[in-house]
Amino acid sequence: MENNKEKILNNLKNVMLDNTGDDTLLGDDLDKDEEIVDQKHLKKKLSKPKRIILLVAAILLVVVICCDMRLKTVRYTFDSPKVENSFKIALITDLHGNRYGKNQSTLIDAIDKENPDLVLLGGDIFDDKISYEKSEETIAILSEKYKCYYVTGNHEYWSRDVDNIINIVKSYGITVLEGGVDTIDINGQMINICGVDDPDNYVYLDGGQKIEDQLKQVEKKVNKDYYTILLSHRPEYYQEYSKYGYDLVLCGHAHGGQWRIPGILNGLYAPDQGLFPEYAGGLYEYESGAMVVSRGLDRQGVKVPRIFNRPELVIIEVE
Repeated sequence: MENNKEKILNNLKNVMLDNTGDDTLLGDDLDKDEEIVDQKHLKKKLSKPKRIILLVAAILLVVVICCDMRLKTVRYTFDSPKVENSFKIALITDLHGNRYGKNQSTLIDAIDKENPDLVLLGGDIFDDKISYEKSEETIAILSEKYKCYYVTGNHEYWSRDVDNIINIVKSYGITVLEGGVDTIDINGQMINICGVDDPDNYVYLDGGQKIEDQLKQVEKKVNKDYYTILLSHRPEYYQEYSKYGYDLVLCGHAHGGQWRIPGILNGLYAPDQGLFPEYAGGLYEYESGAMVVSRGLDRQGVKVPRIFNRPELVIIEVE
């Protein structure tokens, strides 16, 4: 069949050459004819309904990838001359009462898999509009398995029920750090766990403290010979934290900037930072230490969907 086609084309070429004496024009015309045939053949193979199905499938695939809300685990490792015996921390922030499977199993199983020495709860675990049920369920399960520390976020204050929330947290034996320090022994390694209230403490409570005052208060109590961690909800106070020389600062609040383009845009918008936030999520180093900002766990209560911004559990190993 192919040989017959070649013979027909050669005969046609010879006829055209006899009439024109120019094979350049002929070659162009034949290429165009073949291209037209190929396009028609492709259109016949892909009927209009099939093309629509393929287009819809491609759009759905993009949506599934960019709006993936499955929990992921993000890991960071730090070396310090202050640490002889390594330890592991799980950081969870911005749960906002979200459901993570029956009995919060998706989240709890992810934490159990890591077997951390400590669990740090970095604020907005409770929400001002969503039921406390899943928040309380989460801390109840975690407190039975791990040593836990808690700081408030802005939504605990927005609830106008912060005293009750703090009492709920404390009822499970969890330490609430309110401008305080706890020096503990983990695996034979002494470390300081420090924590400050969300800045809305000063706004919503009579006698509330400014975060700057709480940081000064912590500074007076802490022994910097030990590895020192600060737990605080707000990352936008980065410059203030760096003044005190913490080895590690752990925050949340920014929700990863909601919309991301990996490798290009780290976040579009974050509360209290606005458009193109500097501290949307990830690692931020300074001279004496580093700040890690979790992208948080909220995936149900957000008005704007998270794009390329999966909710995360943060695991930190210090060696």
